[in-house]
Amino acid sequence: MTVILQRELPEDMRVSRALPGIQPEGGLWLRVDDAYAEQMARREALLAERAGEVLYLDPLALDAADELLNAVLEILPAQGFQRDGNDVTCPDGRIVSLDHSAPMKTLGRLCQNDFVLMQKRGDEHVLTGAVLCFPASWRLSEKAGRPLVDIHIPVSEYTGDLARRVQRLFDGIQVGRPLWRFNQLWYQDPELFQPRSQSEPRRVGAGLTEGPYYRSERQTLLRLPQSRAVVFAIHTYVLAREDVSGLS
Repeated sequence: MTVILQRELPEDMRVSRALPGIQPEGGLWLRVDDAYAEQMARREALLAERAGEVLYLDPLALDAADELLNAVLEILPAQGFQRDGNDVTCPDGRIVSLDHSAPMKTLGRLCQNDFVLMQKRGDEHVLTGAVLCFPASWRLSEKAGRPLVDIHIPVSEYTGDLARRVQRLFDGIQVGRPLWRFNQLWYQDPELFQPRSQSEPRRVGAGLTEGPYYRSERQTLLRLPQSRAVVFAIHTYVLAREDVSGLS
């Protein structure tokens, strides 16, 4: 078990909202926090040792993934990154060489965020690419290449009506107008890498008030202008119970 914790939540993640809880993104959608160095060390280890579990890219989605990488590179200087040609110096001092032939892996080495690419195939958005180092009780291999409805099975709150609403939401996401939401759960284990098959029991408390660790994902949704792909950018926060206060 690897224990990597933030000390506090962003102010805008301290108020509960009903599903899906979507609202416009008011600031930068890419962030660096006090756990950056430790989370990135964990990501580097997972990308080196378990690449088959944390990376996926449909060959037809390579252009969309590279478009996402280029969009992220434009934002990084505002977050303390420095670029020199093909090399990026990160806030923790690591130097990452850009590899446009493996854009999802490169993104995974630069950012605390996980990234999931969703592209319209027929009437539904399908998962066509991802770097998912910090899964919260789901397994990338079971969701790769599948549409939204299948991805959310077996989440009990994800009813048929909610599924239709989420698909309409995806259809309506506009370039340059990102949206965001967050979830919240109490966990017994602070480990960030928690893949779980949909057939396995969930390793969390029975409700929102159990467990010594609070885990929350800040999920930003944005549309890429060229490929028209929708991106989930997932920033994971894990806090000890004693550091969580003011939630409602």
